[in-house]
Parts: sequence; C-alpha cells; structure tokens
Amino acid sequence: MSRSDRVPPDAEGQVHVRLHRDGGVATVHLGAGERMNALGMAGWAELAAVADRLAADPPAAVVVRGAGRDFCAGFDLREWVDANPRHVDATFTAMETALRAIEGIPVPTVAVVHGAATGAGCQIMLACDLHVVSADARVGMPITRHGILVSAPFALRLATLVGPARARDLLYTGRLLSGAEAAAAGMATHVHAEHEVDGAADELLATLCAQPPEALRAVKRSVRTGLEPLRRAAAAAPATPAADDAFPHRVAAFLTARRREPAPGDGTTP
Repeated sequence: MSRSDRVPPDAEGQVHVRLHRDGGVATVHLGAGERMNALGMAGWAELAAVADRLAADPPAAVVVRGAGRDFCAGFDLREWVDANPRHVDATFTAMETALRAIEGIPVPTVAVVHGAATGAGCQIMLACDLHVVSADARVGMPITRHGILVSAPFALRLATLVGPARARDLLYTGRLLSGAEAAAAGMATHVHAEHEVDGAADELLATLCAQPPEALRAVKRSVRTGLEPLRRAAAAAPATPAADDAFPHRVAAFLTARRREPAPGDGTTP
C-alpha cells in the first residue's frame, strides 16, 4: 500500500521534506527542486523529525533522494547573511541532529544521488548506509572557502569512508568529486550512468527487502557498534565556533557574486 505521510508545514506554510511509503520502502524527498534542494533551519528540523518517525516505525528500507535534478546542496546560504555567531552555531547543531537521526534509523538507508550532494548535503549522503550515485554527480565538502570550521562529527563521516589522508585533502581543498570518483574513493557504494541510477536503486531495494528483516537490522547494529567509540569521541570533542568571524561577510559576497555572474550550480552551499 502506498501513502504519503503528512509533514507539518513551517511557520510560512511550506514543507521542505516529504515522506512517502510504498509497501516496505519509505522515501524521504529533500527540498522542492529549487536552489539545489538546500535546506534552511526549518528544513533540517523537518528532516530530523521525519528520521525520528522512521526510527519509531521503521519500514524494510529507507530511500533518501532530492527533488528534481539534485540531491542536496546543504544549508541555504541566504539564512546566514548577517547572521550572528549564535545563530550559525545553532544551524550546525540542527544539521548534526538531523544527521544523527538518519544514522539512528534501524533499517538500511539508501541515498539516491543525482546532481549535487555537497556540503551538509554530502553529509546526508554519508549518513546513509548505501549510496547509488550518478557517475556525473558532484560530491564533496566545499566549506572551508566560507570560513566554516569543520566539526569532528562532519570530518569523521568522511574519514571513516575514505581514510584520514583523503579526508584531509578533500576538506582542505574543498574539491568536488564526480560520482565515479566518489565511488572509487569509497564515498559511494554504487555508481551508474545517470539514466540507470533509479533502476539500479530499485533493484538494490528489491534485494534488501528480500532479506530477513532481523538479519539486516543485525548488520546495521553490528557495524554501528564497531564505529561507536569513534562516534562518541567525535561527539565529545570540545565545543568550538562553527565559523570564523568573517563568515557572514564571505557568505554575502559569495551570494552577490553569484547574482552578478550566474554559473552552473557548483554545490558550494554548505
């Protein structure tokens, strides 16, 4: 049976994250196909609430995908123009809360990635168990250019998949990888041509849903248990500012430059 679970709208009557259940699969849709599905504070709160709902009433598997041509370009930069440091810190706390909620879903989670999966959008992808990406997707963490001070949990999600040295390289440079490069680096588990991604994701989900549910949950618990000491250490790291003092000015300058000289989306939204 197929149904769309209602997600309460924000104060402006908008819904930024949608949840649809079809048989044993629940699909989380990010954004509305605009601004590369970058989510503001309300959207990240919705994502956390949806993930908590799925943890409490889990299907056989969960798909996370973006609306339209992109997966997610992270946080909506417009909400950071003239933001004070406390607000910036609060937004990163909201993002981390949503990411941990995704990781807390007790069944397999699959990110289906077209277009951009960048900044905190890349973190959503990494928080999922499996990743089916388009070979020409754009994947990475181009956040240092804005003066964002990467947190230990953000760095750990990347480092546990690609290793510390490659994680440093990608975070230092902000370099984006194609989907094919991301798969070769260990950031993605499955890579396909753009027109094959959705079919390949359906085949993977059919394979997952054919397995004994408790066996899949045991896999997830066991892998998580092995990683838990690292996760606890990252979560216990001393609190530091999320960005440097010039961060709001860099954001404003970046948005102004993009308005003056439109360019293809490069996924630079954190």
